[in-house]
Amino acid sequence: MTGRHAATLLAGLVLLVAAGGCARPPAERPVADPASQRTTRAGAVAGFVARYGSHAWLGIPYARPPVGALRWRAPEPPEPWTGTRAALALGAPCTQYASRLGGVATARPDTPVGSEDCLYLNVWAPRSAEAHPAAQWPVMLWIHGGGNTIGEGGLYDGGNLAATHGVVVVTVNYRLGPLGWFHHAALREDASKLERSGNFALLDLLEALAWVRDNAAAFGGDPSRVTIFGESAGGTNVFALLLAPQARGLFHRAIVQSGVLRITTPAAAEHLASDPEPGGPNSTSEALLRLLRADGTAPDRAGATAHLQALAPREVAHYLRDKSAREILAAYPPIRGVGMIAMPTLVGDGTVLPRERPLERLARADGYQQVPVILGTNRDENKLFLSQDPAWVRRLFCLLPRIRDETRYEATASHLSAMWKATGVDEPAARMRAAQGSGVYAYRFDWDEEPTKLGTDLSRLLGAAHGLEIPFVFGHFDLGPAASFLFTAENEPGRRALAAQAMSYWAEFAHRGTPGRGRSDELPAWTPWDDSTPGVPRFLVLDTPEGGGLRMSSETVTRAGVLAAIDGDPRLPAPRDRCTVLRLLATWSTAYTPEDYARREECRPYPLARRGGLG
Repeated sequence: MTGRHAATLLAGLVLLVAAGGCARPPAERPVADPASQRTTRAGAVAGFVARYGSHAWLGIPYARPPVGALRWRAPEPPEPWTGTRAALALGAPCTQYASRLGGVATARPDTPVGSEDCLYLNVWAPRSAEAHPAAQWPVMLWIHGGGNTIGEGGLYDGGNLAATHGVVVVTVNYRLGPLGWFHHAALREDASKLERSGNFALLDLLEALAWVRDNAAAFGGDPSRVTIFGESAGGTNVFALLLAPQARGLFHRAIVQSGVLRITTPAAAEHLASDPEPGGPNSTSEALLRLLRADGTAPDRAGATAHLQALAPREVAHYLRDKSAREILAAYPPIRGVGMIAMPTLVGDGTVLPRERPLERLARADGYQQVPVILGTNRDENKLFLSQDPAWVRRLFCLLPRIRDETRYEATASHLSAMWKATGVDEPAARMRAAQGSGVYAYRFDWDEEPTKLGTDLSRLLGAAHGLEIPFVFGHFDLGPAASFLFTAENEPGRRALAAQAMSYWAEFAHRGTPGRGRSDELPAWTPWDDSTPGVPRFLVLDTPEGGGLRMSSETVTRAGVLAAIDGDPRLPAPRDRCTVLRLLATWSTAYTPEDYARREECRPYPLARRGGLG
């Protein structure tokens, strides 16, 4: 490998690793195994023997293609088929922009890829010579991340988890971006109550869970023991399914990995930015104005606004459904180089998702589905994003990453990540513990044993960054050539041991509703969250012996505590330094708003006018 190639891989490494349990499709089409034939409600399927010794079935449709008249409709069960369907290849990913950040990396970043015909799932199950008439293994349904605008279930290999610990792993595609989340009055006129929500992606996940309920037994799965788990946006969707009344009874445990507890208001999702109750810059109405200008219907914003106001809702709906998927996508500019779209998702419509603040719902015994739950974050979540920002990391020779100011980098990352833990773990855990009593568990992932490569200390640049726990949970580190920059022979013994422990805890939770001491009953006891007494351990730290090992900790954080720590941090002595951290919080966190930032007197010289850090 040349130095140039190595540097390029290193520069893109963070983006590639975010895919975590990346399951590269087999180099050649696998051969169907007769012993893998199973019969689903729609028809028979045949899979193959996968790399870890499990059986695998890829590309099984769980709903009709949401195309044509079915675009922006609730998903419908798949059409039955005759004969045996060869489930040997992944289904198409959903329409999105290409991205190396846990998305489709087969095209240049920010290029439209994928298909509307994408509602497929993949199954891994312990191998057996015959179908199992009686359900026996718990089912774990994985919801991929990607900001709800990129990603696909086929990136993740569930074979090791399935074969090692006797579980059925399901990964699923769901509609993304504006095809998955579109809350607009024009589509509500002839819609069902569920469709009026605009949360079509969440309806897809409900349909996938219904498929599991109806078909898990054919693969040896137990439909009465279903765990949903997901990371980042996938974790946020797990929160949403806990809140959605339509999901009750479809799953029985939940794991939120680095999820954010967030719901968008209908106004923010739909209104124009100029309305009295303004919408966001990528609301559905703003996107409509861009569509009208892009196809020449209107010359400018004023003309597009007037034209839109003159149309009847039925005409707007016809106009939208007459556009191609890629024309719809093009109305939403991606975050450059990342592929994600900063757009409203998870709309609090009052039917699928509540209108009130989700944290308040978790404090009510009747406000969400009370099941055993694990909530967790990574210690250095935000280093993933800071490492890609030229304000924080320069590129030597345009390739080699070098942190500009290590002191400010560490301080900023620590406060941002602490706020993620406060709002994504500690606050919801406390509310759920009070509402449901036992059955609430928490963790923090601390592994940071990356090597130094080409003069860059990856343990400082990334540490325990966002998404890094995923390969440990799936026990799958074969992420292609770039992964060798993170996962080396030197750190292999420790990381494989930690992966075995993480898999064991996750699988035990799926089996029994508690992580306990893992499947082996030999790991340190992972006890429930308990905030009744100060100093009582509340969450498990996941790390190798070099980092302190597996251990329970009582260290918790609050929103107010994080803000006070920013003010008192000697590493941030100047107002500009503190305002940089607050500015970043105001752009992505639900805990600190742009209005909060505007009220901060010392930050007025640094207005919140553009995304990113101050540099």
